Amino acid sequence: MTGCRVVAVGHHQPARVVPNSELESMVDTNDEWITRRVGIRERRWAGPDETVASMATLAARDVLRKADMTPADLDGVIVATCSAVDRSPNNAARVAEALGMTNNPSAIDVNTACSGFPHSLAMAQHAIMAGANRTVLVIGAEKLTDFTDFTDRTTCVLTADGAGAMIVTADERHTISPVLWGSVPQMGDSVRIEAHEDSKFAQNGRAVFRWTTTELPTIAAQVLERAGVAPADLGAIVLHQANLRIIEPLARKLGADHAVVATDITESGNTSAASIPLALSKLQEREPLPSGTPVLLFAFGGGLSYAGQVIEAP
Repeated sequence: MTGCRVVAVGHHQPARVVPNSELESMVDTNDEWITRRVGIRERRWAGPDETVASMATLAARDVLRKADMTPADLDGVIVATCSAVDRSPNNAARVAEALGMTNNPSAIDVNTACSGFPHSLAMAQHAIMAGANRTVLVIGAEKLTDFTDFTDRTTCVLTADGAGAMIVTADERHTISPVLWGSVPQMGDSVRIEAHEDSKFAQNGRAVFRWTTTELPTIAAQVLERAGVAPADLGAIVLHQANLRIIEPLARKLGADHAVVATDITESGNTSAASIPLALSKLQEREPLPSGTPVLLFAFGGGLSYAGQVIEAP
């Protein structure tokens, strides 16, 4: 079997809900400004005992339950994150340990910031098609609050924590399209978590917004062309949940007027690499897509890197 398919998608979010009103006491901002500028009404923040690995593990347990599988069914783990505090061991190894995996799985972390999940999904697809793996657990997990400057009103209103997970396995059919990935190196500093900035998340929001609103529709159309899927045939669009003003117009610009557009940013905030699987999992729980429905996944992040593909809903 040289193809692969998505078996299931799951997620985990911290219990603490932080409404916009709570931020009003921290920085000079208000609910109306946040909602109008980015579309966020509330977000989830992790507690001091919650880590990228622990949230990733809980998301993994959720997707395993939904797939009716056990850790023994997996032979690979990929974790996309840009907010890992420890350099080694990586989070994939810690997830494998927490799940009790004893079959020597491959364990890889990926850091392309917010575009990490579609990059990781493509890596899992390639490994399966090459025969290196058979069934891979792909996770996006972030604890951005570890790297948030809570005195900066332009960024602290965005960041949030959580994890989403997907299981991909070998199949006779190709139900995940070839990835379209790339970068804009000249904009590499637009999204940053750098040591000389005290390791706090920073971005040139205006430049990123300008790039997404002008370039994203064309690149997303190229993803569909590579997948051989017409915009009118899309059942859902799940973008990186960065800004509602970026997310909502895309379906119209693509000509995918009947597609369901995931807008989880309103209640989950920006969870970077976790945002696509988190949004898709919550969408599947609320409004399950018929199995086989074409779904566009697309994300952009640090580097300025981007990646996207079309999958068939499990």
